[in-house]
Amino acid sequence: MKNSNISQKAGFFILFLCMFITLFFLGVLLYFIISKGINAISWEFLTSAPSGGMTEGGVAPAIVGTIYLTFGAIVFSLPLGLACAIYLTEYTPDNLVTNILRISINNLAGVPSVVFGLFGLAVFVKYLGFGVSILSGSLTLGILILPGIISASREALTSIPQSFREASLALGATRWQTIRKIVLPASLPGILTGVILSIGRAAGETAPILFTAAVFYMKGYPNSVFSEAMALPYHIYGLMMEGTFPEKQSQIAYGCALILLLMVLLISAIAIYFRQRQRRIYNGK
Repeated sequence: MKNSNISQKAGFFILFLCMFITLFFLGVLLYFIISKGINAISWEFLTSAPSGGMTEGGVAPAIVGTIYLTFGAIVFSLPLGLACAIYLTEYTPDNLVTNILRISINNLAGVPSVVFGLFGLAVFVKYLGFGVSILSGSLTLGILILPGIISASREALTSIPQSFREASLALGATRWQTIRKIVLPASLPGILTGVILSIGRAAGETAPILFTAAVFYMKGYPNSVFSEAMALPYHIYGLMMEGTFPEKQSQIAYGCALILLLMVLLISAIAIYFRQRQRRIYNGK
């Protein structure tokens, strides 16, 4: 009994230590970005376009382009990923083919993002003729985050007790009515968790949009889905790697990093609010 208590305390200590290390490095990262980028933030920085050879002005076109690309990726991937998860969870039997599909989806989530960028360049930019545009970038980012949305949605759907489905079917509801009115509302908090993670990844990726959508500088804002766009991740890369005035441009790059971080946190906070609201509705509170 004494050895068991010692093992338990040692296990809790290791878990606490791992949590502390994770939070420590997260805090260091946040402090570094905030301390380096806060001096660059101003109203002009948020609302004006770059000027003076990318050493002055703001990053408003990059902010708008990032929002367009992220929103387009979610609009494309969320319905498709949710439909795929529903089909795999609710309609397909548990056999070898289904298991292979599930393993393939999980493996696809681990493919490097640059591979998706090359795929988008070959298919959307050249073969389909969309060119370097918001549409090409959004579709590429959508495919990039699609496996994550499918996996998260499947986990959320399978977490719903089978008795819920059986009770609904016993009352005369069809399978689709059961899915739409019972299973989906109950699993929505878990689905939104996957969407939150996908938004963060789509907003922060550089390699896919490097080949399909982003430019280092453009005048004005995109006016259609076939327009090129500036984007914060690529803008940060360009300022740090290709800038000719590193002292001035590095400050702008840190400001862009802080804006990108705040954007992801804001979008995630909104999604978390709706997730908690749906959870309260489901629990009857």
